[in-house]
Amino acid sequence: MFAYNSNNSIILCETKAITTNNLLASSSPYLYKQKQIHKTKMWLFKRKGASGFSSSSTAEEVTHGIDGSGLTAIVTGASSGIGSETSRVLALRGVHVIMAVRNMTAGENVRDAIVTEIPAAKVDTMELDLSSLASVKKFASDFKSSGRPLNLLINNAGIMATPFMLSKDNIELQFATNHLGHFLLTNLLLEKMKETARKTKREGRIVNVSSEAHRFAYREGIRFDKINDPKSYNRYGAYGQSKLANILHANDLTRRLKEDGVEITANSLHPGTITTNLFRHMGIFDGLVGTLGKLLLKNVQQGASTTCYVALNPQVKGVSGEYFSDNNLAKTTAMAKDVDLAKKLWDFSMDLVK
Repeated sequence: MFAYNSNNSIILCETKAITTNNLLASSSPYLYKQKQIHKTKMWLFKRKGASGFSSSSTAEEVTHGIDGSGLTAIVTGASSGIGSETSRVLALRGVHVIMAVRNMTAGENVRDAIVTEIPAAKVDTMELDLSSLASVKKFASDFKSSGRPLNLLINNAGIMATPFMLSKDNIELQFATNHLGHFLLTNLLLEKMKETARKTKREGRIVNVSSEAHRFAYREGIRFDKINDPKSYNRYGAYGQSKLANILHANDLTRRLKEDGVEITANSLHPGTITTNLFRHMGIFDGLVGTLGKLLLKNVQQGASTTCYVALNPQVKGVSGEYFSDNNLAKTTAMAKDVDLAKKLWDFSMDLVK
């Protein structure tokens, strides 16, 4: 089995279950591209980085001793996977968590489980379908009407490697869900975050959950002229495109926030390769992940750690426009740092959400 590390290498764990290049390439082409393959055991990659944490650190470990009481967070995609674990750990640390979920029944079940485990937890659910601009607008309006403050915005929800489909607004589904919905949500809630930061004198944080898959976007990065082109669509390139957009969004947002002199940061991150339902559209690869993932990939507690670290840990105070992996600063592609591309994406996105 294989997984990315922050140096864009594939970690090939010792197993006889996957042995051929053909299987790797056919099941997930963008995962096959690499600088080198390390044949090693996973424990070699548990060394701590500058933060004092590593790929094996859990969300509870990176937030140990942190008091989040008085903070309010929105977590998108909170009904499963790392979104639900992020919500649980933030609530454990005293944060009032708003779980933004598409499936309200699933969200309420997760909320009930959190409150059962942590009786003092403050957790609410609100409906949000990020593939629908109307749903995003309604969510933002309802949240602002509630009168709640907003300190943390965790843009976590996402879909991966879907067949070509259009959203309710006739935009390619991965781009619409992973980037555009979060872009609009952030814009609609930004004034509330600024107001909260000014009133509470506490730093606001926006966290975009991206992926190392941003390295495997289309060659031109963002296909501004072919976003909805079914003929040239590649499910992996489109996923990489949406994850590149997450990074570019956080970077340009950082520039704008600094110009405004607001105490709000915006960062992006790679959570790691984790056994979640994100792989459900990937055919044979989904089966491989389900069979071997529990032994070879990150678990959900480890997968949510970088999100919780960037959202809550004091080591990240004042840090903005950066990319994190395994609870440490990491490098992106040159394209992800392209200021002009980030500005162009911002303007393009603004036109789409009008």
